[in-house]
Amino acid sequence: MAELLEQYRAVTPPGTIEFLRQLGKRLEGTRMLHVNSTRYGGGVAEMLHRLLPLFDELGIQTRWEVMVGSDAFYQTTKCFHNALQGTAQHITKAMFDAYLETNRDNAQHLNLDADVAMIHDPQPAALIGSRPSGARWLWRCHIDVSTPQPTVWQFLRPFVSQYDAAIVSLPKFARRLPVPQFIVYPSIDPLSDKNRELTQEEITSVLEKLNVPTDKPILLQVSRFDRFKDPLGVVAAYRIVKQSHDCRLVLAGGTATDDPEGAAVLAEVQEAVGVDPDVQILLLPPTANLEINALQRAATIIIQKSVREGFGLTVTEAMWKGKPVIGGDTGGITVQLIHGYTGYTVNSPAGAAFYIKRLLNEPERIEAIGRQAKEFARNRFLITRHVQDYLGVMIHLAQGKA
Repeated sequence: MAELLEQYRAVTPPGTIEFLRQLGKRLEGTRMLHVNSTRYGGGVAEMLHRLLPLFDELGIQTRWEVMVGSDAFYQTTKCFHNALQGTAQHITKAMFDAYLETNRDNAQHLNLDADVAMIHDPQPAALIGSRPSGARWLWRCHIDVSTPQPTVWQFLRPFVSQYDAAIVSLPKFARRLPVPQFIVYPSIDPLSDKNRELTQEEITSVLEKLNVPTDKPILLQVSRFDRFKDPLGVVAAYRIVKQSHDCRLVLAGGTATDDPEGAAVLAEVQEAVGVDPDVQILLLPPTANLEINALQRAATIIIQKSVREGFGLTVTEAMWKGKPVIGGDTGGITVQLIHGYTGYTVNSPAGAAFYIKRLLNEPERIEAIGRQAKEFARNRFLITRHVQDYLGVMIHLAQGKA
């Protein structure tokens, strides 16, 4: 019963495992359901793969359903995603209708029977109309909805308002709603292949397989090829740094199955890079966890120059590996990077280049910031804290207070 949880004892703050067991006892036998739009690719799917076994071990019977939709549905929900994060989109009545039709179709074939359901992000939000009697439903929003396009938010708000509560990643992401809202930071699993300790032999083996030399400092960004991740801005920052420092840039990522824009963004990045032997674009599958781990551990500085970000788990991953991170001054990156202590936040390629050069000139600063970043992540952003927060919300709901 305790085998999986016990593995976390050595990497989590003292008392964490005992506290989780006490919370779990209060919910033992509860049937929990998660619903989202993809099983692979992106932070939500990655977190669910790691969270569910922990819930099961605590006595909570947990299932995960994935909705299915047409290309038109995913084009629509990508527009929703962009609009909710503040980028103007043209969304027609036909697109809204297609969204509703897909949700109705999924309500017919998904098994929604559970005591508590957590519905992730806008794609399945309209499933609330099919909530079983007596069930408690939570809408879990992982994206930055602080300045949404009004038409899209006004369309979604009536659905969100029917939930028993909403969960967002930052206080500023909360919207005016007639239901309680909770703040829960996302997390990483320190024992997963993406984050576990690696030997130098393992790191070297992976880098050789990927043909990534280690003859000069490595600047790394790991993310989907998404405009909100600003890979073009990363290339621009590298160009500035390269004028004075000999270094290598690695852009590692892929696309999520529910993101139809990825190929176009990748083409833009490839064009911007041109022919530069010191820039490598690695197209990795969603399961390339060991490869990402090795790249992050081999990197000198890690970048996450997002212009909009729900949370930014690649920042957390880098911090856990003791690396200094230069991130966009947006979303959840701002609660992870304490400027000058666990990393640096920037608003432009020139700003990113400034701090990259500063770190390359001061190796002792790289080490100090990396050490501080790891302890910050240990205390705030590991999966055990995430489970603790979700259990707390579920206990609150079970008591009828939400």
